[in-house]
Amino acid sequence: MASQARFILKVLIFSAALSVLIKYGGPILNITPTPSLVVAIVCLPSAIVALVLWGRSWQQKQQN
Repeated sequence: MASQARFILKVLIFSAALSVLIKYGGPILNITPTPSLVVAIVCLPSAIVALVLWGRSWQQKQQN
């Protein structure tokens, strides 16, 4: 149970760090804002977390 809570905490911290990076690092980049770019940047952290969770699930199935 403690390891699951630790993993969820790591995911939350990683997501928060990505959010801060996007919010404060975005204006530094010289990229023209377009709607498709905004959608990609907003969805990217969720997609990364989903891939990490899928990978961990796949690893657990391989071990069992």
